[in-house]
Amino acid sequence: MSSERNVLDTDVGHVITSAVQSGSGVAYVVGPTPSMLRALVETGIGTDLPTPVKMLAGRSVLKAVADEFTVATAAAELVDRGAIELRAVETDPGNTLVVTDASVVAIVSVGDRVAGLVTDDEGFVGDATETYRAQFEAADRFTLRTPALSSVRASLEAELGADVQSDFDAIFESLKPDDGPDLDEVVVSLLVAARNQVLLYDISKWGEDAGIASKATFSRTKTELEERGAIETEKVPIDVGRPRLRLRLGDDRLREAAPERLAAVASKVLA
Repeated sequence: MSSERNVLDTDVGHVITSAVQSGSGVAYVVGPTPSMLRALVETGIGTDLPTPVKMLAGRSVLKAVADEFTVATAAAELVDRGAIELRAVETDPGNTLVVTDASVVAIVSVGDRVAGLVTDDEGFVGDATETYRAQFEAADRFTLRTPALSSVRASLEAELGADVQSDFDAIFESLKPDDGPDLDEVVVSLLVAARNQVLLYDISKWGEDAGIASKATFSRTKTELEERGAIETEKVPIDVGRPRLRLRLGDDRLREAAPERLAAVASKVLA
């Protein structure tokens, strides 16, 4: 055990990323918890990771992270870049390890601190690499159904304009876990649309085309938000067919909020 290379921090993303970067080739991240996987993905967006980082995780862990839109879009971005590859096993591997060609690092959390405990014994590292390479190759590929963040941003700007895309970025970057479960990707998209007085047809078409959710989901969520006073609609006549609905924010607190405050204010309005 090379204790001088052990890492102790309060930032699990830093500890895992440091371990991943210890080698010169492929890194295997085995058995991450949901919080560890989130941290690595969030850190990886702004960090040059070895290509690829091969993650072997329990299917339930990957599904939990895939259900969180902000994390899932970032993970999808890394997958598209070839920076990470995800594989799932039915039974959680147990201990969280980072295995590179230089070391094996056990990730241990105690309270609010995280340690990376390192061994660089050549024989042990070689055996671990072969073991987890074989397990990774035998595991199922895990496909994220969420589009990559760059794809979401580009399509939003192309379809609905730079102002809408800018507000979308500001709101998602400001989201916090305690903002509540009501603020999912569909709700945020509709709030952004309402802030910019976009037609329901346009935002729901964009959302379906981008892989966010179906038009039916957007319509149903619009009705729920309207009933709760967060948004309101205005009928816009068209030449043929039923009038379309223009979205507007329905609460003065939301109308007065800056984009980076909209999520926090919306969580109070929807409480």
